[in-house]
Amino acid sequence: MALPRRLLAVNADDFGFTSDVNLGIVEAHRRGILTSTTLMANGGAFGGAVRLAREYPSLDIGAHLVLTGGMSVAKPGAALPASVPALVRQVALRRIDIAGELRAQIERILAAGITVSHLDTHKHTHLLPPVLEQVARLAAEFGIRWVRRPLDLPLHGSPADVPLQIRLANRAMGSLRSHFHRVLTRHGCHTTDWFAGFQMTGRYDAEWLVRLLRSIPEGITEFMTHPGFCRAELRAARTRLKQSREAELAALTDPRVIETVRSEGIRLASYADLPCLE
Repeated sequence: MALPRRLLAVNADDFGFTSDVNLGIVEAHRRGILTSTTLMANGGAFGGAVRLAREYPSLDIGAHLVLTGGMSVAKPGAALPASVPALVRQVALRRIDIAGELRAQIERILAAGITVSHLDTHKHTHLLPPVLEQVARLAAEFGIRWVRRPLDLPLHGSPADVPLQIRLANRAMGSLRSHFHRVLTRHGCHTTDWFAGFQMTGRYDAEWLVRLLRSIPEGITEFMTHPGFCRAELRAARTRLKQSREAELAALTDPRVIETVRSEGIRLASYADLPCLE
């Protein structure tokens, strides 16, 4: 049977961050186009996310591996580096056990009875070569076939939509493309053909999403999202993505977006589906 020309995995990051984020992710799956999410093993609402995963088995679950922000899973009571620059310093000084921390996070998710279908990292830290190497090794060890490629498609919108520093960061990330794919290939990992969402995180609406859906190329694309409800718990959390999570939730459940998926002949797919569609 011929596969659809365009497959789209719509993934929500930060499952387990707060209870209002958890509920927003489930709502985007139940009423919208969201197919999967990635779970933070060190998230404050990890237990609630696990319960929701059991309640909604059609929601595909991966691991959102965290090396910046929050507390360590491998060393309870110890804080992880507060930022990406702080992480880079600790990596350079060999003061962080990357493999040990990531292994502990994957094992905590598996111990909760969750089947992990894919891996990505908070703040895309697996673009750092030492982190990428460990993510790929652990993916192979645990039989997790899919790893995110956080390298954006060209955007079909006004450049004014995206701050200059974000566009420059995306361009710099693109320079790592060859090395990124070599490492994944060496460890037998798979990644999607295309990716979208980095540059527009926290700043898109349904109209922009419709334009994106009409322009995605043939092959497998992941669209990264951050839906949620902006209630007291999220408002008190340390994150820049607050009210924007409700805007993303509204876009992901908008009837115009759902109709565009249908009219464009796009097949929504979870990462758990993708190995069967290769």
